[in-house]
Amino acid sequence: MARIGNREFSRSEIEGRIGDLRQLGGIRHCELTEGRARGVRAAIVDTGSGLSFTVLPDRGLDIADCSFKGVGLVYHAPGGIAHPSFHDPSGSEWLRVFFGGLLTTCGLTYFGDPGKDGDEELGLHGRYSAQSARQVCDLSRWEGEERVLEITGIVEESVLFGDKLRLTRSISTALGARSLRIRDRVENIGPRPSPFTILYHVNAGFPLLDESSELLLASRSIEPYDEPAAARISEVLGFAAPERDAVGLDYLHSMAADAEGYTRAAMVNRRLGLGLSLRYHTASLPFLNEWKMLNEVDYVVGFEPVNAKILNRSILRSQGRLPMLEPGEQREMDIEIGVLDGKGEIDAFAEEVQQTLAR
Repeated sequence: MARIGNREFSRSEIEGRIGDLRQLGGIRHCELTEGRARGVRAAIVDTGSGLSFTVLPDRGLDIADCSFKGVGLVYHAPGGIAHPSFHDPSGSEWLRVFFGGLLTTCGLTYFGDPGKDGDEELGLHGRYSAQSARQVCDLSRWEGEERVLEITGIVEESVLFGDKLRLTRSISTALGARSLRIRDRVENIGPRPSPFTILYHVNAGFPLLDESSELLLASRSIEPYDEPAAARISEVLGFAAPERDAVGLDYLHSMAADAEGYTRAAMVNRRLGLGLSLRYHTASLPFLNEWKMLNEVDYVVGFEPVNAKILNRSILRSQGRLPMLEPGEQREMDIEIGVLDGKGEIDAFAEEVQQTLAR
């Protein structure tokens, strides 16, 4: 059944009332034409429930815009969407093509601060988000009474004589839904062990983010990244209005899981009556990184499922914290991103967080 407005409809009831399913929602494929975005493929997904988001096949099948009933939920960086040809992997140049949005994936063989790992120079947050997906497919279909909207594709990070990882991604939702699901499978297709680090950079922005916002999460323990973050750890779940020259703060949360292995986190704004929630499996993503950047213009909070502390690969290696994949080995990531609409849904999610922590 699909929820249209405030009623549930069967497939036959829907098809008997319309000429084209796009009247209610679906996926529209296009190509961006302005400025640095020229030539970037886009898939605009509208579930018909008020949830709309844009998938970018040429940016690793990451997700740019996301809104609910016309209200923007995510941060957009000043540079906007850029074609991958503008990406320079050295130093901190990644920041010039970072669009923010609902999802920017970082990795796959390194992330964190620029610097050397042995003889290799590593830039900020890896190469993934500037890779174009191949074998991109729109698999939208009926499954019984549910109209599934799904995009799939493959992104590879491979180099001659070096590491070779393949990510297969599915982004799915349904007509009438207020959530989407990201399922990734990463496989080492090379002949030797490879580092594997992955960060799901989810970026909350104004108006969801303001001084009345709070973070709900099933955090068992918190590891500040530095002294400034440690000094303000009492403020870790709360936020403020933008400040000039605010300092960015980072915290690594070790997450609790429910009986099925899933954890929960959400950025909520009770005054606005909205929240952006995450539910994901901790077997492959045991942590959530919190990035607070409450500066003027650069006003964003990342709450980010991740498989390791976000440090340069050489530091992770030296600390024995670097995830590895053996030849032929795979990891699967499963993340649900949803909208919380109104006080009742926010309170219910907060209760789920407390139940997860109580296990």
